[in-house]
Amino acid sequence: MENVKVLIWGFGAMGKGITEMLLGKKGVEIVGVCDLNPKLIGRSFKESLEITTVDKDIIISDDIDDIINNNVIDIAIIATDSYTRNSYPKIEKIVKAGINVISTAEEMAYPYANEPKLAENMSLLAKKHNVTILGTGINPGFVMDYLVIALTGVMENVQKIQVSRVNSLSPFGPTVMDEQGVGITVEQYNERVKNNDLAGHVGFKESVFMIADALGIKLDSFDQQMKPIISSVYRKSKYGEVKEGNLAGIDMTAQGFIDNDVFIDMQHPQQIEPELEGTNTGDYIKLYGKPEVNMSIQPEIDGGIGTISMCVNMIPHVINSKPGLKTMIDLPVPRAILGDIRDLIDRE
Repeated sequence: MENVKVLIWGFGAMGKGITEMLLGKKGVEIVGVCDLNPKLIGRSFKESLEITTVDKDIIISDDIDDIINNNVIDIAIIATDSYTRNSYPKIEKIVKAGINVISTAEEMAYPYANEPKLAENMSLLAKKHNVTILGTGINPGFVMDYLVIALTGVMENVQKIQVSRVNSLSPFGPTVMDEQGVGITVEQYNERVKNNDLAGHVGFKESVFMIADALGIKLDSFDQQMKPIISSVYRKSKYGEVKEGNLAGIDMTAQGFIDNDVFIDMQHPQQIEPELEGTNTGDYIKLYGKPEVNMSIQPEIDGGIGTISMCVNMIPHVINSKPGLKTMIDLPVPRAILGDIRDLIDRE
């Protein structure tokens, strides 16, 4: 049986991490890498990753059409954007080539929340070309939605949901740093908020509506808020740098309402190097109902490794799935792949 053939589109922090993880798996091979960064185009992906243990080498290209037309590809992992609307043209191109897609875009975890028309278009397009599309990652995609949904499986009824993820942004790349305002001044923060130019955490609405739809309830409304996390010390990560008095990240909160009462309550402060000011990371879920369920994970599930692993570990589920746009609640439970990926593929 041939290896599962993978295309990586986007060779930033997540794309490189996904590539490195795939290189350590059995039964899978990378056949193409696409990126628009001039510093990467034309370079060996082995050189970019600083590895020498891989026999096959790939030259990073900015020509996605050339990669698609000259390779047999089972699945493409797109790690370039956060928003469904920005991701759609890339997904459309891949799907029309008859290739399955996994996207790291946060909104793609549940695109029905913000882009229902595009979601429907993608689903119809995927079915037409007999492939599957999935958006996933650590959050949204697992901690603040999928894991919550799974825990409700032991409950007779659910009265209220509280979820908190206190995490470090340090593993993430320049796109996330910009979305979270890492390193900007308070004045720049206020200006960007005024101009609606600061995303903060992308994915609250997706997580809230994924939970609601999975439980079969209809929310009356949704709201979210943000406030800056100001650093009192100098901080530096691989892709971010913060001077004292500037933003280390953003504290986001969100709520889903039923009958004017909060049914889903979320809190998600994110910053680089949080331990420098005594912040302990962690993931917390509290479900009120019968029975009450409390979950605490300390420290947090690592965001970088978590996102990378979700993308890699969902590959066989996406390939095996019926065609269409899928979400995490449509596919089998994610789990680490310790054996040969080909053994999990239904070749029928």
